Amino acid sequence: MYMFFKALSIRELAYQLAEQFRALGSCLHLRCTVIVGGMDMLTQAQSLMKRPHVVISTPGRIKVLLDENPDIPPLFSNTKFLVLDEADRVLDVGFEEELRVIFQCLPKKRQTLLFSATITSDLQTLLELSSNKPFFYEAYEGFKTVDTLKQQYVFIPKNVKDVYLFHVLSKLEDMGIRSVMIFVSTCRSCHLLSLLLEELDQEAAALHSLKSQNLRLSALHRFKSGQVPILLATDVASRGLDIPTVDLVINYDIPQFPRDYVHRVGRTARAGRDGLAISFVTQDDITLIQEIEAVLGRQLDKFDCKENDVLSDITKVYKARRVASMKMMDDGFEEKVKERKKQKRKTMAQKGLVNKRRSNKRKRRSDTS
Repeated sequence: MYMFFKALSIRELAYQLAEQFRALGSCLHLRCTVIVGGMDMLTQAQSLMKRPHVVISTPGRIKVLLDENPDIPPLFSNTKFLVLDEADRVLDVGFEEELRVIFQCLPKKRQTLLFSATITSDLQTLLELSSNKPFFYEAYEGFKTVDTLKQQYVFIPKNVKDVYLFHVLSKLEDMGIRSVMIFVSTCRSCHLLSLLLEELDQEAAALHSLKSQNLRLSALHRFKSGQVPILLATDVASRGLDIPTVDLVINYDIPQFPRDYVHRVGRTARAGRDGLAISFVTQDDITLIQEIEAVLGRQLDKFDCKENDVLSDITKVYKARRVASMKMMDDGFEEKVKERKKQKRKTMAQKGLVNKRRSNKRKRRSDTS
């Protein structure tokens, strides 16, 4: 049996990878199963009992199944390969317990492969401490973006970000842009913007971790198939998703770390195509954007737009924002956010990770400095 573990809550990548395994392995009668959160655990346990050749999983869900069903751990006793994709995130704070449970079920005689777009201090330490000298290959040095990607910014007051967003989206046809990914920092912002764009008659799908897995897959399918031209997303969509036809990436919120910026803008200008990335920079983002420019080794170009043209829609956008906010209060999303934060604090406290996570954030910043 082969296993592939996907970091964090980026479940969509597990399904994307499974599609490739099934396409390439069909002539070999390859059996592959996906084990991620948000889906029925009984069905997942039954799929593992059928002994698939390849298991693609997120660490959290596979740990639960290994802990709760004594028939499952023995299934992994003959595993030949363990692959940790997005290894920098898998080894990040919060996955120690999951990895411990997983490793206990695996044979010592196996090949372990780690893949990462960025080399963090944790990965470097692991490389140095390995008892057997591992094979190490680095495809490139540092953070790079492709030459076919235009990277621009617009410096704006925080209270008119929505107005600027609507202005850019209303000009897509004039700019020759067919598909857009908009990145935000929180699930709340993602949901609110989806309601806002709906009020403004802009077709969009939203992808964030507070959606059910079926709704997440549906949103991604609608965007990839061209049913909707806009995908709103948190960083669950910034890594690895193969959507080759994205013309524009908008950083509605600037990411906290330069490497996350590189992952985001990497969703466009793929496979030799041209692409455009526009970042909305407010007075609170100056330090962040300077760090990004320092890592890239270049300054972002200024996005050309006339302020008077943008602000002509301010009343329309503000009205839509008020309606969207009221809808979000009525649909119970705020309660979901509060419950998620409460559960997250409880889990971190149980694992003793609060202080460690703060330390890890500082370390992640130093890794990209």
